[in-house]
Amino acid sequence: MILKTNRLILRPWCEEDAEDLYTYACDPEVGLPAGWPPHTSVEHSREIIRTIFSAPETYAVCCKEDRKPIGSIGLHRNDLAESDDEYELGYWLGKPFWGQGLIPEAAQELLRHAFEDLHMARIWCGYYDGNTKSRRVMDKLGFVYQRKTEGLEVSLLGEIRTGHSMLMTQEQWEKGNIK
Repeated sequence: MILKTNRLILRPWCEEDAEDLYTYACDPEVGLPAGWPPHTSVEHSREIIRTIFSAPETYAVCCKEDRKPIGSIGLHRNDLAESDDEYELGYWLGKPFWGQGLIPEAAQELLRHAFEDLHMARIWCGYYDGNTKSRRVMDKLGFVYQRKTEGLEVSLLGEIRTGHSMLMTQEQWEKGNIK
């Protein structure tokens, strides 16, 4: 599936994207706040595409002009999404594109897809202490703070962190998107 916004195309990842992925995912300021280590090589990025980014509802965030990936966004059934009518929203964006409203734009379209096309009841989103950029995205989108959880194991980094969970329901989505 391909989703489009004014400035972006959200499309499935392919192995040919490995170099572009590595360009942004090797930056520690991108992955570490989200709980994953920087990519170490183009081949490492290619393996991430094969094993993680191949999951359903995982999209490369691409500028319309060149369709090259500058980040990733997806709906997953991870720690927060507990039932069949829930997903967890996850995202990241390459540092050169920060501050342009691109992830809120991409997330808005993915939320539309989740609620209108996939008929989800609730979408969760989470962030770790200190990841204020991710929290600001959630606030812009209309997510509502739910809880703080201390002592979360971040297995990819071998760390323990404090996490925060936010939620958007189908009803909140509909109220916020009345035309």
